[in-house]
Amino acid sequence: MKLILDQIEKHFGEKQVLKGASFTFEQGHIYGLLGRNGAGKTTLMNCLSGEFPPDGGTFHLEAEGAPRPLGEGDVGYVLSTPVVPEFLTGWEFVKFFLEIAGGKDASGRTPDDWLALVGIDGEDRSRLMKDYSHGMKNKMQMLCFLIARPPVILLDEPLTSFDVVAALEMKNLLREMKADHIIIFSTHILQLAADLCDEIAILNHGLLEEVDPAIIHTPAFENRVVEILKDEEHHD
Repeated sequence: MKLILDQIEKHFGEKQVLKGASFTFEQGHIYGLLGRNGAGKTTLMNCLSGEFPPDGGTFHLEAEGAPRPLGEGDVGYVLSTPVVPEFLTGWEFVKFFLEIAGGKDASGRTPDDWLALVGIDGEDRSRLMKDYSHGMKNKMQMLCFLIARPPVILLDEPLTSFDVVAALEMKNLLREMKADHIIIFSTHILQLAADLCDEIAILNHGLLEEVDPAIIHTPAFENRVVEILKDEEHHD
């Protein structure tokens, strides 16, 4: 399975953020999406997730040579600002999501198993999610897509709010999942990208550029990323 982007464009008023971004993402890989602040990483993910349509270009899934548009349920998007039903407890939410996911979750995990997986322990499971921290809400949001396992998983800076143990557990789970999915991981942390990702796509001047996979786990990786991005206008 492949996710093929062809000349994606996006404008906000007179500002053009995406200027013909093209790339092919393949199943079985975790892709790091890197770029300066304001480069358009979240904009690109919003286009792919259907939050808003691109102004030009196309993207589609291709399996066994047969292309098809992205449909409902094809994309799981873990937002940097988590959105969860705050009137439910963590345990109630996971139980409810397992029920609506139906046969999609073949792992056999219980709600407690899933909550333990992302480090939600003890009395926190019976607390309303309105009282959860930002990091805890982020974990609950990620659980939805770990359970539903859509073909394409977009992660916008999701591990920055995890503690060391939970982050390691999540990275290991993503590595296990990648064989059946296309995973695109946005981050500002080069060490995390090098550790977790198989391939790197850099968004620079509105275009996507691949970093040679052979250098990702070498000292040359950081220098190459900086070389590509150093002339990009920096937006805070």
